[in-house]
Amino acid sequence: MDWGLLPNLRSLIGLIAIIALCAAVSERRGALPGWRWIAGAVALQFALGLVLVKAPPVWAALAAANEGLSVLQTATDKGSRYMFGYLAGGDLPFAVKPGAPPPLIIAFQILPLVIVTSALAALFWHWGILKRVAQGLGWMLERTLGIGGAVALNAGGNVFLGVVEAPLIVRAYLIHMSRAEIFAVMAMGMSTVSGVVLVLYAQTLKLVVDNAFGHIITASLISLPATLLVARLLIPGDEATPADRSDEDLKYDNSVDALVRGTLDGLQLFLSIIAVLIVVFALVALTDNILDLAPDLWGAPLTLQRLFGWIFAPLMWLLGVPWADAQTAGSLMGTKAILNEYVAYQQMAALGADAFSPRGKLITVYALCGFANLASIGLGVSTLSTLCPARRGEFAALGFKSWFAGNLATMMVGAVIGVLTLTG
Repeated sequence: MDWGLLPNLRSLIGLIAIIALCAAVSERRGALPGWRWIAGAVALQFALGLVLVKAPPVWAALAAANEGLSVLQTATDKGSRYMFGYLAGGDLPFAVKPGAPPPLIIAFQILPLVIVTSALAALFWHWGILKRVAQGLGWMLERTLGIGGAVALNAGGNVFLGVVEAPLIVRAYLIHMSRAEIFAVMAMGMSTVSGVVLVLYAQTLKLVVDNAFGHIITASLISLPATLLVARLLIPGDEATPADRSDEDLKYDNSVDALVRGTLDGLQLFLSIIAVLIVVFALVALTDNILDLAPDLWGAPLTLQRLFGWIFAPLMWLLGVPWADAQTAGSLMGTKAILNEYVAYQQMAALGADAFSPRGKLITVYALCGFANLASIGLGVSTLSTLCPARRGEFAALGFKSWFAGNLATMMVGAVIGVLTLTG
């Protein structure tokens, strides 16, 4: 049974274990950063967690932003219903069976939010709003952790931009970056989520997690120092490529161009999510059909979800998840790492608000918050190779390692929240 401060202590042990693992498998154990730098990177994670989650004014502001998402969803619904009618939640041309819930069609009622958010994100970037916030975050990391300006700028951009868009703002520096800096850029693409899907994930989790938007944005922000720590441990390097912020490559001609290109980018992401979800659910069903040939284990059929649960349950327990929740949390973590984090969040939402203890729920939400899945490896490597063909081989060689780093970083964030969370 979890009681007292023992779960928080276990989360702290889990955090230390992740750092020790990174040091143990480092490419250059003799060149690891000093303990002061490591302690500073860990302290920055806790500082961000305390400010964002534990400071009432900040958390209230994030809660207000979470409520504001309903306005954006309502506006999106109007556009979707104009195009798709009852498929998008409009008036039904038929009667629903008594007691049955209204039909929910994800492609037409939830995912159009991606297109609208993408268009607004591009517009706000062109106006300089998101750009200045990204530069401010980069400046903070540059001053506190001493990283190069190019890596810092990319780090700030990763909070709002995806695996494809974030490297654009450091395109001019890719050819000059060290291997350690390139790895940090790739790892940060894996461990954060873009502003476009951030809204989508918050809407998906809103019925099971209070202020889901606040938790998702907090997870992405804490992931920045966590990822820089993991990346520097795995591939040490003190090189610091400076960045001339006037030479950014993510630019739009005018507001109309930003709105149109953002819409088209959102459409591509919208279609990609639909395609990935179809394939993922089909592959899971095929795998379960194959596993069904095996005899039942402990009175239940063998499934991919149960396998993930067994593999990842001890890891989630070490992060501070109560053992009663560890099997389910491990299954979701496996789904996220192998398949897709959105599928994992969907499964979590489908379980209902009472499937987890408050502590287990929070740690799981944070540990799942990142793009580190197998499909993202190909997406990230292909994007960077297109931007800098001369280093294609180097990008490809670091692909799986960046996936590994991204998952360790999000689990580290889960452990940080576990230390800060006093609920059972």
